[in-house]
Amino acid sequence: MASTSEQDLQAKPSLLIVATIAHTIRGFLLPYAAHFRAQGWRVDAAANGATADAAIREAFDHVHELPLSRSILDIRGMLRAERELSAVLETAPDIIHAHTPIAGFVTRVAARRMPAASRPAVVYTAHGFHFHSGGNPLTNAVFLTAERTAGRWTDRLVVINDEDEAAAIRARIVPRRHLVHMPGIGVDTERYARANVDPGTIAGVRDDAGVSAQDPLFAVVAEHAPRKRVGDVISALASMRNRGAHLVLAGDGPERGRLDALAEELGVVDRVHFLGAVADVRPLVTTAVALVLASDREGLARSVMEALALGVPAIVSTARGNAELIGTDSGIVVPIGDVHALAAAMDRLIDNPDEGAAMGTRGRVRMVEHYDIAHLIALHETLYGELLEEHSRRPA
Repeated sequence: MASTSEQDLQAKPSLLIVATIAHTIRGFLLPYAAHFRAQGWRVDAAANGATADAAIREAFDHVHELPLSRSILDIRGMLRAERELSAVLETAPDIIHAHTPIAGFVTRVAARRMPAASRPAVVYTAHGFHFHSGGNPLTNAVFLTAERTAGRWTDRLVVINDEDEAAAIRARIVPRRHLVHMPGIGVDTERYARANVDPGTIAGVRDDAGVSAQDPLFAVVAEHAPRKRVGDVISALASMRNRGAHLVLAGDGPERGRLDALAEELGVVDRVHFLGAVADVRPLVTTAVALVLASDREGLARSVMEALALGVPAIVSTARGNAELIGTDSGIVVPIGDVHALAAAMDRLIDNPDEGAAMGTRGRVRMVEHYDIAHLIALHETLYGELLEEHSRRPA
């Protein structure tokens, strides 16, 4: 007969979090692991690169490696990952929560193959569907088909912006009762508070970039990849009226060489500063006139949430989720690819500092009231509680 402590352990729920790459788990999901482990849950993780990441190993009870990539063409990797994930599922989690489309599809296939009596509740959070307006028709069709297929094996589909919610309803990806709209994955508004950023590190950003305290500075926090359209921001800098403005970029990626060449070609190389990967973007964003995000596809941009939490306005494209975040009064929205509109917005915030400050103040209020990580964790508690209750009523 099991001891009392063994019975208590057996009674505690277990959660498996799956993502395509370790960066997703490290960047967004560690607070969830900490919270549910503190409640006595067993919380495990699986992703490509997860076992090599010290922060992930420390944050979870067990960590599993998956041979996934973000390429939809990596069929071999997906097949291997599905087999390996099937073995992981033998640990019998009560809930499996997948994030990002490749991991989401593979996870649901693996769960579907399990005997019905032992199958966990399956949650999938779409961090921006990979089919979207303006997308390649063939790619859209492939991802939509995948989402519709896997939707049949999904207990809850979590969407994080209005456009994806409308798309899920229109395409009937899951029954309405299985669709949940959450405001992203949350931002720690206490950590991302201007008062908690060391003034010395703020000044250090400008010193390291060679930008004086008097020169206006704009921040870009984004992967240097085509969908982020960082080149649009460099081009906008070159066409601004305020010729003393600087651009500081945190991030790296395959377009770095092209962006260097573009800054040289446009004659702004002395005003464009590449920092590479930055562990803590708070000092950079805090010293900026605004954060600028010109991307053509988003889910619900974490960088915008962080900027607004810091009281810094955002200039964003019309990519889905962006206008949702800033509302009507916490920044400026410009059409995707409209470099002149981007430049005009940047000039406007330099010329009207009080307007920008007021936008930032309102933005922080929005983040605290609607997007704080504690609020999102509470929503996940409710979601998981519903699923545990539903699955407790399943026939044996």
